[in-house]
Amino acid sequence: MIIEDITEFAAALPRHCALMGLDLGTKTIGVAVSDTFQSVASPFETVKRKKFGIDAARLQEIIADRQIGGIILGLPRNMDGSEGPRSQSTRAFARNFERLCPIPIGFWDERLSTVAAEKALLEADATRKRRSEVIDSVAASYILQGVLDRLAHMRAEQ
Repeated sequence: MIIEDITEFAAALPRHCALMGLDLGTKTIGVAVSDTFQSVASPFETVKRKKFGIDAARLQEIIADRQIGGIILGLPRNMDGSEGPRSQSTRAFARNFERLCPIPIGFWDERLSTVAAEKALLEADATRKRRSEVIDSVAASYILQGVLDRLAHMRAEQ
């Protein structure tokens, strides 16, 4: 089920489940996963995109193996906050994936996540080749960590 509001997304999650963050690109899908306490996001894998069915099957394997209870998709908004073609593509992916996988799917503004990931990899002195291999999964972890931080803040307010 696709849930736009982060509060409703949090309410729909099973207790003590890991979350998966996705950074959808045209050629790859960056995948990050959290721990079951939903406190730390870690880069997991970069999936080379082929066809939707093949991509979805790999994501479903990860969901089953890691006992994922919810998915966050990075929503690539324009800098002015509007949604363009890439956002529409992300929403279409979510609608298609929702038919295959009945867990909560939410969105998180991913503006500048790739820039932050690139900066972190440069600071870690990663080679150009290594950066190109992991940039998408690191960007996905930035997206997912944003959600985890928000969820922790929401729990602290209760």
